[in-house]
Order: sequence, then C-alpha cells, then structure tokens
Amino acid sequence: MTKNHPDTTNGEIPVDELEPLEREPHSVEDPAAPESAQESGDDSLESLRAQRDEYLGHWQRAQADYQNLKRRSSTDVENRLRRTMEPLLRNLLLVIDHLDMALMSPAQSQDAQNLAMGVELVRRQMATALEESDVEPIADGGSFDPELHQAVARVQDPDAEPNTVLETVRRGYTWRGRVLRHAEVRVAAEAGGDSSDPDSEG
Repeated sequence: MTKNHPDTTNGEIPVDELEPLEREPHSVEDPAAPESAQESGDDSLESLRAQRDEYLGHWQRAQADYQNLKRRSSTDVENRLRRTMEPLLRNLLLVIDHLDMALMSPAQSQDAQNLAMGVELVRRQMATALEESDVEPIADGGSFDPELHQAVARVQDPDAEPNTVLETVRRGYTWRGRVLRHAEVRVAAEAGGDSSDPDSEG
C-alpha cells in the first residue's frame, strides 16, 4: 500500500512541516526605571537651584562691596578736599576781617572815602566768592550753641535770658554744613554769676 504523501499541489504546506518561528523574547520593563529617571531629574533641578543661589549670593556680595568701596572713595575724596581747602578758606576769612577793620576807620577826606569805596568793593567780591564756594556766615544772636559759638565773655544783662548771644565779636562761618570757624560772642550770664570769665563751654 503506497504511503500517501501530502498534497502540495495547491501550494499549501502542512502544518506539521512548518518550521517554528523565532520570536524575540518579551522585554520585561523595569518598574523602577521611571522612578530612577525622575529622581535623576530632581537631583539635576536641585543642583541648578543651588548653583543659582550661589551665583546670586556672589553677585549680591559683589554689589555690596562695590557700594562700600564707592562710599569709602567718596569719603576719602571729601576728606582730602577739606584738608586742602579749609586752611585756605580760613586765611581768606582773616582777609575779610582785616577789610572789615579797615572799613571801620573814619573816612573824612575825599581820598579816604574813595579808598573806603574800593575796600568795600573788594570785600563784597570776596564775600561773594566765598558764598559761591558754600561758605556761609553764622547768624548773629540767638541762644549760645557750643557747636557754633565760642564765648569770649559773659555779661550781666537783666533784659536778656541767660546764655543769650548779646554780641558777635568775630563772625563765624560754616563750609558745607560744618563749622569752618566758630563765632566769637559775648553771652548773657546767669543772674549773680561772674561777668568777666568766658563761658566754660566755649
């Protein structure tokens, strides 16, 4: 009896003669992988924030150092200017004092009057120049202020309150808000006090 062979005329291959297909093994996903990636991203973000805070701190410190240096430089320049200018300005104040004394002299003749007019003009021009340089006179009168005045005498005056400035002997001046020369003044003394001694606060 002849063995029946499978009929292949229709082009079909029997199932039992099919070669098994090679299948790729199923990849098993690691459930911990997304968490690891997220933790890595969080670490990177924290690192960037730390760097940002560090750079911001450096910048703020640099700004503070710059402002301090700027203030110190400005103060140093102001101090050098004062050391240079104050002696010169005081000498100019002495010149004004001498011009004032010259103007107090009586001018009877025409020549003396003409000379007095010239002295007055010079005095006015010098006072204007000092004023333009921020030199200002200390006001007369008022209460005695040891920051502005130097008492050269204490005088009994029943009509004046104690420590009232009665007379300015030599005018004082300020420069840029600071005393350039104290005003020399006579001050009303306390009732029953010694009228010959200068005020000890001056």
